[in-house]
Amino acid sequence: MTTQSNEFNASELCSRKLWQLVNEQREAKVTDTQLAAAIEELTARRHYLEELTRKGKLQSNR
Repeated sequence: MTTQSNEFNASELCSRKLWQLVNEQREAKVTDTQLAAAIEELTARRHYLEELTRKGKLQSNR
């Protein structure tokens, strides 16, 4: 018997997939916690920062 874990780990996904989850959160059925983790991971990687700010998902320090 095998067990399958459905735990979401944003650090295991590529930046493009994380960005896709942020943009398609309803279709992907992403929870608020998963969305926050995806945004946090993208921010840590410094990917899509401009786009996140433009979409209102990230506050700009400028």
